[in-house]
Formats: sequence, C-alpha cells, structure tokens
Amino acid sequence: MRVTGMFFLIITTLILVLLSILSMLDFSFSVLFYLMCFGQLFLLFTVYKVLTDKYSTKKTFDDLYEDYSPTLKD
Repeated sequence: MRVTGMFFLIITTLILVLLSILSMLDFSFSVLFYLMCFGQLFLLFTVYKVLTDKYSTKKTFDDLYEDYSPTLKD
C-alpha cells in the first residue's frame, strides 16, 4: 500500500486536535509539550511528503475552476 501525503495530513490534523482536547482536560504539561513537539515535527514531515509526492494530472487550467461552465459565454 502506498502512503500518500493526504494520509500524513489526516494524521497530523488528528494529533493537533488531540492536543487541543487534552489541553482543555488539564493534562500534565510534559505530555502536552511532547505531543506539541511531535505534532510540529510531523507537520514538517507532512509538508515535505506533500511537496515531493509524484503526482500528475491531465487537467488543464480551465478544469481547475468548479464554477466553470462551457455553455455560458462572456
């Protein structure tokens, strides 16, 4: 199974949401600190994976707009 950048993005989001929840539940500072450091390092790794992912598409510039309609003329 190939692990994509989106997988890392989802895991990073879950880590940082968990950090927010645990901080509201008054967990110890050391747990929150290490979770924050791990989350930030994971975020940097996620950005690297997304930017270096070998992704290609056949879409053109006109395909990128969701509201583009070829039937409407300007």
